[in-house]
Amino acid sequence: MAGSAAALVPSDPPPPPSISRMSMESPVAAAEEEDLYSRLKSLERQLEFIDIQEEYVKDEQKNLKRELLRAQEEVKRIQSVPLVIGQFMEMVDQNNGIVGSTTGSNYYVRILSTINRELLKPSASVALHRHSNALVDVLPPEADSSISLLSQSEKPDVTYNDIGGCDIQKQEIREAVELPLTHHELYKQIGIDPPRGVLLYGPPGTGKTMLAKAVANHTTAAFIRVVGSEFVQKYLGEGPRMVRDVFRLAKENAPAIIFIDEVDAIATARFDAQTGADREVQRILMELLNQMDGFDQTVNVKVIMATNRADTLDPALLRPGRLDRKIEFPLPDRRQKRLVFQVCTAKMNLSDEVDLEDYVSRPDKISAAE
Repeated sequence: MAGSAAALVPSDPPPPPSISRMSMESPVAAAEEEDLYSRLKSLERQLEFIDIQEEYVKDEQKNLKRELLRAQEEVKRIQSVPLVIGQFMEMVDQNNGIVGSTTGSNYYVRILSTINRELLKPSASVALHRHSNALVDVLPPEADSSISLLSQSEKPDVTYNDIGGCDIQKQEIREAVELPLTHHELYKQIGIDPPRGVLLYGPPGTGKTMLAKAVANHTTAAFIRVVGSEFVQKYLGEGPRMVRDVFRLAKENAPAIIFIDEVDAIATARFDAQTGADREVQRILMELLNQMDGFDQTVNVKVIMATNRADTLDPALLRPGRLDRKIEFPLPDRRQKRLVFQVCTAKMNLSDEVDLEDYVSRPDKISAAE
C-alpha cells in the first residue's frame, strides 16, 4: 500500500519547453552575436582602409597622368626639332642599337622607349636627335627615297611606229618584256619562265632608250627609270640603299618595268679596287646582283638595262637568270636608214628636190639619232 500511495503522490510538473530551450540557447546566441559584431567591426576597418587606398590610388593616378602628359610633350618636342636621317643597322639590346648617319659614321645610340621594336629592321630609315643621336622615330620606307615611279600621265608617249627600223629588236623586246606583262598566263600554261631581264646594247643613238620608252607606253605596268650614275652617291651605303629602294618600289607596284640606262656606270667588271669610290661602286653592283637573284617569278617585274659598252660589263650580270636576253642595236644599214628617214620626215613638208635615196645611199655609218 505504501508503495502504491507514494506512486499516487503527484510529482513537480516539467518546465515549459520554450523556457528550457531559451535557457539552453542563450549562451550560444550571445556568442554568435558577439562574433557577428566582431566581423562587422573588422569589415568596417577594412572598408576604411580600402577608402584610404582608393584616395591614394586616385592621387597617384592624377600624378601619373600629369607625368604622362609631360612625357608626351617631351617626346613631341624631341621629334619636332630638325632631325638627322640615318640608317638602322642592328639591334644591340632592347634599349640600344647601332645606326649609320648620312655623314658615313656609325653610332651606338639609345632607342626611344615609345618606338615599335618590330619596325627596327636592318636598312630601315630612322630619325636621329641632332645633339644626342638618339633614335627618336622610324620613317616609312618611301620617306627617304629619291626613287619614284612615273605616273600614267608622265609615261613616255613614244610608240613603236615612232622608231624607224629596228624591226628585229622590236619583236625581241616585245616577246621578252611586253608579252610576259600583258599575257603572263600564257607562260604558265606552257610551263616556262619568262625572261627576268633584258640588256639593250649598241652604239649611241641607235634607239635603245626610245625602244624602252615604247615598251612602257604599250603596257599598263608601272615604269621606273633611273640612270646608272644616279646610284653613285657621296656617302657610303647610299648607292646600295637606292638599289633596294628601286626594287622595293617595283615589287610594291607590280607589274612594273625597271629601266636602268647607262648601266655600265655601276656594272663594270670587278677588279681589286684601290680607292673608296671603286669599292662603293662594286658594293652597288653586288646589291644589284643580289636584288635580281631575289626576284620571285610570281612577282611580275621586268628589268631592262641599256649600255654603249657591253664588253665592259661584269660577267656575273650577264649570265642567264639575270639578263636572259641580250638585244644588239647595230648602226642602221641602207634599209634601216630608209625607214628612219621615212619616220623622221613623215610630218615634214619636203621640196620635190629633196631626194631621200641620196642620203640613204651614202656609205657613211650614221646612227638613227644623227
